[in-house]
Amino acid sequence: MSFSALVLTQDAEGLASSAVQSITDDQLPEGDVTVSVEYSTLNYKDGLCLGSKGGGLVRFYPHVPGIDFAGTVEQSDDPAYKPGDKVVLTGWRVGERWWGGYAQRARVKGKWLVPLPQGLSTHDAMAVGTAGLTSMLAVMALEAHGLTPGADTAPVLVTGAAGGVGSVAVALLANLGYDVAAVTGRPETEAYLRDLGATSIVARGDLNETIKRPLEPETWSGCIDAVGGEMLARILGQLQYRASVAAVGLAGGSSLPASVIPFLLRGVNLLGIDSVMQPYENRVAAWERIGMDLPLDKLRSMVVPATLNELPALGKAILKGQVKGRVVVDLQA
Repeated sequence: MSFSALVLTQDAEGLASSAVQSITDDQLPEGDVTVSVEYSTLNYKDGLCLGSKGGGLVRFYPHVPGIDFAGTVEQSDDPAYKPGDKVVLTGWRVGERWWGGYAQRARVKGKWLVPLPQGLSTHDAMAVGTAGLTSMLAVMALEAHGLTPGADTAPVLVTGAAGGVGSVAVALLANLGYDVAAVTGRPETEAYLRDLGATSIVARGDLNETIKRPLEPETWSGCIDAVGGEMLARILGQLQYRASVAAVGLAGGSSLPASVIPFLLRGVNLLGIDSVMQPYENRVAAWERIGMDLPLDKLRSMVVPATLNELPALGKAILKGQVKGRVVVDLQA
């Protein structure tokens, strides 16, 4: 059986390029569950994989990228799943080391899948994707370290707010009752962010500079940070006593030119959020929370529809910070 896939190939000089091709079942990797993929999505990591050098993530060619997908089980040797089951996959290096979701069919290990959460369609699940799952894990981590909504709770800061992780984080936090301060370098996204629930907008330039003092006024009750770099260093000095930052990305750089003083004098916490290798139980818990706490109207308002043919250009755009919200790829289009 032949089907369409976005395939990365490498030339003699080691540069990768992508094209939609027709491939067959016998080209799929080994695995115990075969899925008819209905939707995938585009994350920052997908943009890296689609680059000419595979972002340092793709090791072998030809390769089918796409770190997320949702669809229907067609064949299963895993007792946890049967044909007809709706499933979601995020993480586990799928789309990097293992063929991923930018194809109409995928074959993977059943232990990497989770059942489609109640109340979500496969389209909704990919509007969430790795970005949204990461946002939910970040919220749960902040809650575990004492963040609670209330009249006396200072705003929660979300950096990179117009991107995929940030958009979902804003909507989640607002729905949970927090005042959300959304950081963006794109003034044209202000109305979009307020529609998601942001109560205030912070210009990127107000935070994106080298720290001058290790401690500044205690401004934020927590933060979900997708930027890293100098901005994260600055935010650490603005957190309230014993508040936390959940670090989810490095769009602004992987270095952290920070001081230890906020940790020593204010007891702040820097929490690393990994969604790739999360255990099954944590994934299911996060997806259940998403089903309960993420308003579907807000989620659907973030969606930018796309096809396989549009992904190479979108991959370049997301690396430049030019994609707003969540791209959902229709594999049956």
